[in-house]
Amino acid sequence: MKSLYKTMRVRHLFVMMGPLLILGVVQAKAADSQGTMPQSAAATSQTAAMSAKVEIENFDFTPMTMTVSPGTTVVWTNHDDIPHTVVSADEPKLFKSPPLDTDDTYSFTFQKPGTYKYFCSVHPKMVAMIVVKEK
Repeated sequence: MKSLYKTMRVRHLFVMMGPLLILGVVQAKAADSQGTMPQSAAATSQTAAMSAKVEIENFDFTPMTMTVSPGTTVVWTNHDDIPHTVVSADEPKLFKSPPLDTDDTYSFTFQKPGTYKYFCSVHPKMVAMIVVKEK
């Protein structure tokens, strides 16, 4: 009786997992035969190439000045124990984050070339800038 139960469990597992395994093999073979990455991996790789990071730590934005290409997404991460914001100095405001608690992030994609100054509205002495220019 135990061996019958084991056989039924194995068959049930194969029936449930078999299609997923086959789908994974088919996707891997398609990527290999075409010499390209699957769509999601390619998109992730492209996104990583078009992003930049600013750390908020000890009441500073680091780096204080950053140069990026148009289309780059800048991600700010607050590592301080108190909230900070990321607010465009331009009028009207091009971007404005909500208060960021510890380890919260905010992102903005810069499309047009220019110099973009920003500050923390909670601590206005915290200032920095993003320079966007064609390479």
